[in-house]
Amino acid sequence: MNITLGIDIGGSTTKVVGLQNKKLIGTKQVRAADQLTSLFGAIGSFLHEFGMALEDVSEIILTGVGASFINKETIYGIKVRKVNEFQAIGRGAQYLSELDDILVVSMGTGTAIVKASESEIVRIGGSGVGGGTILGLASQMLEKNDIDAIIAMALQGDLQNIDLMVNDIIGEEIPSLPADLTAANFGKIKSTASQSDIALGIINMVFEVIGMLAVLALKNDAVRDVVLIGTLATFPQANEVFTKFSKMTDVNFIIPHNAEYATALGAGLA
Repeated sequence: MNITLGIDIGGSTTKVVGLQNKKLIGTKQVRAADQLTSLFGAIGSFLHEFGMALEDVSEIILTGVGASFINKETIYGIKVRKVNEFQAIGRGAQYLSELDDILVVSMGTGTAIVKASESEIVRIGGSGVGGGTILGLASQMLEKNDIDAIIAMALQGDLQNIDLMVNDIIGEEIPSLPADLTAANFGKIKSTASQSDIALGIINMVFEVIGMLAVLALKNDAVRDVVLIGTLATFPQANEVFTKFSKMTDVNFIIPHNAEYATALGAGLA
């Protein structure tokens, strides 16, 4: 079948995609205590789910922070190679968005920002603010460390009990400042704020920081499209926050389908 497996080995999850003639045929995500277990588990789980055999795979291409721990030229007799994570981030985002000139924001444990064009893919910078921030703050403030539980809680939250808004401090309407724009994250937290309110406040703060970093990265650039990828891009709160950013700036935020698999996809396309 001549299948290529692109595998993104992260700090806590491993994502694998299968490609045939550069066409996506399947995706899979697994969690494990260590990168090696996660890698082999991801390969086996993918092949089982899609009814494939090892003989169907012609090449395995690795990327991600965990790829540095894998020092093998072959796995199960299949050729293995590695690609630079930032190249994979850019290539995967271009493929999913069907755009050439973009700013890519990869939202994982932390955040990486990459500029991708037809001619090159360049790392712009990044931030320590990301999924790790959400988990860390939630574990201390909510005593929760299950990301799915935190997301579900946030769906019931109300930012009016957490954040100081523009309309809280300015009595008159200003065209450039929407009334519901955040003036200070957690700047109005009430004693009656529920755990759901706090969960939403944490997620919203992380997304707003990331969104503003992207806007500032394009301040003197002709590129107007920002493609959001990574696990955080799949949070239900992401669409609302980044839609608001698109409306109040001249930057177009895009969350493509399969955003969480973009880096693995970029590796497979390398």
